[in-house]
Amino acid sequence: MTILLMALAGGLGAGTRYSLDTWLRPRVSGRFPWSTLLVNVSGSLVLGMIVGLGADDSWHAILGTGFLGGYTTFSAASVESVHLALDRRYGAAAVNAVGMLVLGVAAASLGYALGRALR
Repeated sequence: MTILLMALAGGLGAGTRYSLDTWLRPRVSGRFPWSTLLVNVSGSLVLGMIVGLGADDSWHAILGTGFLGGYTTFSAASVESVHLALDRRYGAAAVNAVGMLVLGVAAASLGYALGRALR
């Protein structure tokens, strides 16, 4: 049952990401992929909270692997960094790639600390 719920949650996460990205992109992107950055950082924050709260294995799989696995998108962030580099915007490509990693880890750490505090 956990696998079925995880798959369903993954689809919901992907749909949520698409909807949020479609809404955010015209409002924040310009020449930098801000919408993907915001989605990935917010997903890292929430996953950190789930882990920090000590969710049991099935809920961790359903929400973390399923929903947030569908919601966040490493592949799109990677391709956006490649596009920036191909456009000879090397600084923006580096900021996107490194910034995504640094901000994602920072958000996951903050989420974890918040989850532990709420336990």
